[in-house]
Amino acid sequence: MDNLKCNRLNCRKALAEKAVVVRSHIFCVECANELFNASRLCPACDTSLIEPDDVVVCSNLRSHALYNDISSQVCSLNPTNDYKTSVLSGLNPTVILEICSRAMSFWQYQLHQEHSFQQAVIRSVNEKNAQLQKELHNVVREANGELSLLNNKMTELQRELEMERRKSNTLQDSVKDRDKEYQKLKVCDRSLF
Repeated sequence: MDNLKCNRLNCRKALAEKAVVVRSHIFCVECANELFNASRLCPACDTSLIEPDDVVVCSNLRSHALYNDISSQVCSLNPTNDYKTSVLSGLNPTVILEICSRAMSFWQYQLHQEHSFQQAVIRSVNEKNAQLQKELHNVVREANGELSLLNNKMTELQRELEMERRKSNTLQDSVKDRDKEYQKLKVCDRSLF
């Protein structure tokens, strides 16, 4: 995972430049503007945000009411080397290592969250696929049943058609025979006169 993603489940936008970090969650600027309210709760886990450094905010969010009350810091996901140097310069190496450890823990948590999210998506897709497979099986079964009924009906109609043809042929033969008899009678009748 090269980029962090917004922790709002219906957003999941890759975060490239700026973000709002709330303890162990991260949000895109748009979602942060929409989700945060004066209740001072993390929108992802409902954790109370009472400490000044609970929220690290991008500069364009500073006008939001929640951030006016919390002393927020500007954060960029791609800080310059000068910024990195100025932030870490003068700090005790133990503090720097602690910062690194916390950053790694944050990334590990985000990776775990992404993995869990992807597993949930896969599970959901598999469940939907199984449901669609059942529906497809039912549709195919019903269609095969209808085809079988139609084939039986067609066979029955073909039998009836054959019977009607036979009757028609029999009637035609009968008409021919009668016509012959009529012609004979006609000839006989003419010969009598």
